[in-house]
Amino acid sequence: QVQFVEPGGGLVQAGGPLRLSCGASLISVRFKVIGWYRQAPGKQRELVASISPTHSMYYAASVKGRFTISRDNSENTVYLQMNSLEPEDTAVYYCNYAGAPLNAWGQGAQVTVSS
Repeated sequence: QVQFVEPGGGLVQAGGPLRLSCGASLISVRFKVIGWYRQAPGKQRELVASISPTHSMYYAASVKGRFTISRDNSENTVYLQMNSLEPEDTAVYYCNYAGAPLNAWGQGAQVTVSS
């Protein structure tokens, strides 16, 4: 079955950068709309960015101008470059289909931003 894997994450100081990667099995990410989601403690999971097969991109207002989503077709990987991180960005980050995510989520990548 299709699985998404999000290795990485980490602890970073406010204002710093971090890059997340998303790998997928059994699908080619270049043919799908793939999204990065995040879930902060006590909050609902939200879509923060997505990229379509034609490189159309979506960003949530809270991350626009700071986060960049990209895709490497040869590596079948989707990246999320996060700059100017804020404590409010602390969350577990997941990747999945955008709009119609699989019920089975990966383990996610914990991102903690210290002030």
